[in-house]
Amino acid sequence: MKRREIRALLARRGLAPSRDRGQNFLVGDSRAEHLVELAGVEPGDGVLEVGTGLGILTRALVARGARVTSIEVDSGLVAVLREEALLPEGVELVHADALRVDLGSLLETLGPRRRLVANLPYAISGPFLRRLLDLREWFVDWSVMLQRDVAERLLAGPGSRDYTSLSVLHQLCVEVERTWELGPECFHPAPRVRSSFLRMRPLETAPDNAELARVERVTRAAFGARRKTLANALRAGGIADFAPALRAVGVEPGVRAERLAPARFVAIARALETPPPSAAGAQEGTS
Repeated sequence: MKRREIRALLARRGLAPSRDRGQNFLVGDSRAEHLVELAGVEPGDGVLEVGTGLGILTRALVARGARVTSIEVDSGLVAVLREEALLPEGVELVHADALRVDLGSLLETLGPRRRLVANLPYAISGPFLRRLLDLREWFVDWSVMLQRDVAERLLAGPGSRDYTSLSVLHQLCVEVERTWELGPECFHPAPRVRSSFLRMRPLETAPDNAELARVERVTRAAFGARRKTLANALRAGGIADFAPALRAVGVEPGVRAERLAPARFVAIARALETPPPSAAGAQEGTS
């Protein structure tokens, strides 16, 4: 779909892209086809799409032979998709909020080889990416279009100003690959920044969801006050019993969070769950 066709369709329906939802529609069928190729979609794959938009990427997925379930929260766009017959036969269109809908029930219908492919709305990118980590066992992989600043956070390593809690969690759970970078001209309306298409593959060895939540408690506190030392950041983040844990894993309390590798945060989280030897001895003595 060309830019002028997108404009004409939206105008005819009395719609405009929502800034609050971060809607930027992909322009060009050939771009959509290339994204599907980069995502590794194969005939017979079950694909969950988030942010149907005007169905440009959806149609490319179906043309590739995928079985598609697509989620769209915008009621105006859902009406356009249905009334203008923009989606191929067989696509399941779900009118729902991707942050709240039961994704497991949708994924169950997609067969054994499940992927997610999405031009992800900026407004939900962080929370939805985090949600995907807890669902990673469902997927072969997932590929998402993100604003470049968000992509940089997922790719950043220790020492980078872009290194954040989300960086740590992703690097513990998935391999992150940037497969394409697109300029503003590839979207309508044109955003002010470039976009990156990332493909993420679950790692064979990673923390389970319960442990990941414990690590996240540490990383959120640690990165919540980047200019503070780790000790002060943890204290400010409500983790009061950190000193024995840091000693146990050999982390200096004066270091800053952005200097620590992901594995160090796992070690800290585990140490916080383990009573120090003196406390353990006291518990045995009173039992």
